[in-house]
Amino acid sequence: MYLEWRRVQRTGLRRLQESRIPLYERTQQFRVYSSTVIPGFLQTYEYAVALLGNIARVHGTPDDVTDAAAVRVERSHIIREGGHRFGILLEESVLRHVVGEEATMAGQLGYLLSVMALPSVSVGIIPAGRSRTMWTLETFTMFDDERVHVELLTAAVTVTTPGEISQYAHAFEEMASLAVYGAGARALIATAIDSLD
Repeated sequence: MYLEWRRVQRTGLRRLQESRIPLYERTQQFRVYSSTVIPGFLQTYEYAVALLGNIARVHGTPDDVTDAAAVRVERSHIIREGGHRFGILLEESVLRHVVGEEATMAGQLGYLLSVMALPSVSVGIIPAGRSRTMWTLETFTMFDDERVHVELLTAAVTVTTPGEISQYAHAFEEMASLAVYGAGARALIATAIDSLD
């Protein structure tokens, strides 16, 4: 399914955030690869406001950014409740792309470090300059093995065909093999925080 952002965002961003709550609550295993931004359920309120503000400006969406950010952060309770598991893969460039003010970004990266300590969350960072067996992909989220959401500039694509879902699962595993975890990931995040000073 292909949904243009202008259609789903025409009444603002809050409803879009609310519409995803049932899917988020019923999903047990999330696999997320991001080459662009910190994933929504790991965002601080300040980061979400800055990011959603940029989205509203670029897409010409009605300005309900603070309400949408509040909903986005509220639905993030799933990282601490309900037995969900999260596999998150970020390109190192995500840590370096400053969203909002430097203080906003520093707070977001600090929060990412704290979330990494949760037993339900695995964060891998794919270092810049690493020899690769897989090219940089579009940002996508896998919801169990049932569907994949792919985010494009102008639209959201929902993939439900088993063969395509399997291909995204394989791509996620390929990307996971390129990532560093634990102390290595924390070191890259700390370096990104230091670079903000």
